[in-house]
Amino acid sequence: MVSFFCLTSSNDIPTVNIPNLDKFVHAFFYFVFTILWFLFFKKQVKKKNQFKFLVVAVCFSLLFGIGIEILQDKLTTTRSGDCFDVLANLIGTIIAFSFVLFAKQIKKNQNTNE
Repeated sequence: MVSFFCLTSSNDIPTVNIPNLDKFVHAFFYFVFTILWFLFFKKQVKKKNQFKFLVVAVCFSLLFGIGIEILQDKLTTTRSGDCFDVLANLIGTIIAFSFVLFAKQIKKNQNTNE
């Protein structure tokens, strides 16, 4: 479904005159996307060391974002690939990665203090 919306005609999307708003949307989307993939992998495999699942979620999110940009450039006539969209995706993914590590550290500290 996400792929469909990323590859449909951009003529139907309402425009808003806020500079670089789309980059913030990309970053936010990939923040959520990465966390959801991490939670999916975490739920599928119950292991203590879940860091590798976070890395897999980050890699999957980044590869997906790059793939979508390539497909927008090659398969659509109303959209084009944008390196800055990939950069915004990367920023959102890095923020998600940091957020998960930070949350895990807080949880670990709380468990240690009990």
